[in-house]
Amino acid sequence: MSLPVLTETTVLKKGATAVVAQQRDVADIVRGVIDDIRADGDLAVRHYSAKFDNWSPDSFELAPDRIRAVVAGVPSTVLDDIRTVQASVRDFAQRQRDSLLDFEAEVRPGVFLGQRSLPVDRAGAYVPGGRYPLVASAHMTVVTAKVAGVEHVTACTPPLEGGLPAATIAAMHLAGADQINVLGGVQAVAAMAVGTESIAKVDMLAGPGNAFVAEAKRQLFGEVGIDLFAGPTEILVVADEFADPFVVAVDLLSQAEHGPDSPAVLITTSTELATEVIRLVEAVLPTMPTRDYAEPAWRDHGEVVVVHGSIEDAYRVADTYASEHVQILTREPRVALEVMRNYGALFLGEGTCVSYGDKVIGTNHTLPTRGAARYTGGLWVGKYLKTVTYQEVTDPRVSAELGELCGRASRIETFEGHARSGDVRLAKVRGERLGWDPR
Repeated sequence: MSLPVLTETTVLKKGATAVVAQQRDVADIVRGVIDDIRADGDLAVRHYSAKFDNWSPDSFELAPDRIRAVVAGVPSTVLDDIRTVQASVRDFAQRQRDSLLDFEAEVRPGVFLGQRSLPVDRAGAYVPGGRYPLVASAHMTVVTAKVAGVEHVTACTPPLEGGLPAATIAAMHLAGADQINVLGGVQAVAAMAVGTESIAKVDMLAGPGNAFVAEAKRQLFGEVGIDLFAGPTEILVVADEFADPFVVAVDLLSQAEHGPDSPAVLITTSTELATEVIRLVEAVLPTMPTRDYAEPAWRDHGEVVVVHGSIEDAYRVADTYASEHVQILTREPRVALEVMRNYGALFLGEGTCVSYGDKVIGTNHTLPTRGAARYTGGLWVGKYLKTVTYQEVTDPRVSAELGELCGRASRIETFEGHARSGDVRLAKVRGERLGWDPR
C-alpha cells in the first residue's frame, strides 16, 4: 500500500506481502457452471447444487405455505428483531429514494427536457449462507429493491447444514421477496442471471458472496446489471491518543472474523496506542469462537501504521487505502467528513461501529472493497433505478432552428443521415422541397 510521500509513517505490523495463489482456477470453474446452466437449465442447477451443497430437494423454490410454516417456527424475538432492523433499512432507503426527484424543464420556448428514475423490472438477491448465514443481507438487498419499486425480487440462499435456513427465509419473506429459493453458490447466481425453467431471468443481481459468487457476478455483468464487484470484507480504524485501545482491538477483530482474507488496518497518530492495540488483539483472539477465521485474517492481512503528524495527515493516509469500512475513533470524529473522500462507509465516534452498519443501524452494508471506493459507493436504492431522459419540441420554429444546427453539426462528422433528419424539419417549416426528396 503506497502512502503519501510527505507523510512520515512507521509500520508496526504489516500484512502478507504476497497473495496466496488459488489452488483451483476459480474463473474456469465458474465459467463451466454458467455454460452448463445456460445449456441445460434446471438439470444443471440441480447437478451443481447436489455436487457443491449436497442439496437436491424436489423444488428449490419454497411454496407460500412452506414459507409460512418456516416463519412460524422462528422464535418471536428473532422475528421482532428482523422487523425492527428492516424498518430501519426501509426508512433509510426511502429517504434515499425521496432525494431522487424526477424533473421536467422548458429549457427554451417549446423545448422540454425531462428526467425520470425507473426501477428495473426484476432483481435477483443473493443472501450468503453455509457456515455463517448472513441474515442481514436479506434486509440490504430485498428491502432496498422493494423501496426502489422493483416489481419482482427473486431471492436465493444456500441450505444450512443440510436443512432450511429458517431465520434467513423469514428475513427474505418479511423483506418482501416474491420468490424464495433455497439454492446457493454459482448455480443460484447463474440461474437468476440466465433464467431456467423454474427461475425467471432477472435484470440485476445484488448481494455478497464467496470468491465463486463474486466471480460469477463478474462474468455475468453486462448480461445483467450487478450491484458492485465485491471482495473480502475490510475494516480500517483511524484513532488518536484519545481512543480506547480495547475498543479499537475488539472492533478490528469484529470484521476479521468474516474470513481469513479480511484486512483489518489501524492508522493512528499514537505509537503507545498502536502498541497496546496489537497486544490486546493477540490477547482477545484466543477467546473468539471464530478464531479460525479471525486469526489468519489478522496474521496475514492485519496492518498497524503510525502516522507522525496531525490527525488530518492520518486521514489522508487512510484515504489511500479506500477501505470498505472506515471507523473514526478520535476526539473530533466529524473532522473526517471534511477531509476523507475514499471509503465505502464512515463510522464516526465510539458510539457507533462497523458491526452496527453490518447488522442493525439501517444503512446498506453491501459496500465496495479492494480500493473500489475510489470510484463508487455501495448498494443503495439508486442501484435498482435507471435514470432515463425524454425530450419534446412543441414549437415548429424552434424545431427548424434545431434542424438547421443539427444539419451543420452532423455534416462535420460526415453523418449525412443525421443531417437529413434535421433538414426535413427545417424544410417543412420553410415550405421548401429538398433536392434529395424522391416524392
